[in-house]
Amino acid sequence: MADEQVNIEALLAHELARFDPSNRGTSAPLGGAVVNWRELDDEDARAVWEHLRSWVEWVTVRYDVPLSIVPNCWFLHPALVEELSALHTAHAAAFDESDAGLGPISWHERFAAATPRLARAYGGGCSNGHQATRPRSWTNVIDDQEWEAWAATAHAHGGDTAPDERRNR
Repeated sequence: MADEQVNIEALLAHELARFDPSNRGTSAPLGGAVVNWRELDDEDARAVWEHLRSWVEWVTVRYDVPLSIVPNCWFLHPALVEELSALHTAHAAAFDESDAGLGPISWHERFAAATPRLARAYGGGCSNGHQATRPRSWTNVIDDQEWEAWAATAHAHGGDTAPDERRNR
């Protein structure tokens, strides 16, 4: 028993001697970097697009994703780009070397769940070449006075009545 105690103490002393409190490892994210397409700089765009294109071409062949889900013009469909980009990031994290082993199955579950969203993001219609969709626009659709009146209240009080009206009930 005394010998075990000495061995444990020696092991602990050895491990503590190698400990460097200033080395906290990396805070880099697992897998690939998240792409914020809204804020992507032109100088970074080509590399990011090329990386995503390579992955999209690989994943659509590997998993036999039909053209009705991801068309050849996928990059011209912003919602599809967002979905594919998110899947790409999830794939990189799932297959990161630091993963404990559940990443791959989790990614496949996410991929299966994302397939209907991919179909909705695309919507079909480009089987004979890209057909531009009319993007939703917010130009001249909200009355500014109505918005200002609405935005001046928290609306967390339950119902559509104003706080003063509820107190008088």
